[in-house]
Amino acid sequence: MVSSVPTAQVTERATIDAAIAGDVAAFAVIVRAHHNDLVRVCQVILGDPDLAQDAAQMAWAVAWRRLGSVRDLSRVRQWLVSVAANEARQLLRRERRDRVVEIDVVNVEADGSDPAGRAANVDLLAAVRRLPAQDRALLAMRYVAGLDATEIADAVGISASGVRSRLSRLVERLRSEVGDE
Repeated sequence: MVSSVPTAQVTERATIDAAIAGDVAAFAVIVRAHHNDLVRVCQVILGDPDLAQDAAQMAWAVAWRRLGSVRDLSRVRQWLVSVAANEARQLLRRERRDRVVEIDVVNVEADGSDPAGRAANVDLLAAVRRLPAQDRALLAMRYVAGLDATEIADAVGISASGVRSRLSRLVERLRSEVGDE
């Protein structure tokens, strides 16, 4: 009998099964495959690269303990992203402090790009940081992790149409704050 499941999914499923059984090497494979996505999602929520690394590490500890509780193993990436987003929000609540944003100094002459274009990015970043953590989490899941509305809905417990509606309002709000017509 020929399997209709793609080879990559079979390999991933075998790796996940091994990790659930306690295979540390298999779990390390999962970490390598998904760690950067988790850090990026946490970075959007927290606005601090060091705290984002901390939140991702906390998410991996939760994942190690609870990987066996995932109902649909084909959605492990989505589950991991939602765990990381939850850990980032919890860390943000614990921190309750203003973030210091490091701005990389760029040699404008060597870069050759227009500084006015970078100013728009700074304005957008500031507008995103003013959003509540749960809204930043939705934006991060969609635009950083690339999850679709159905996957986000499963992760946060609202309907897919609710996710699309909230994302649409968030994007419109950001456009109006940044002044992008």
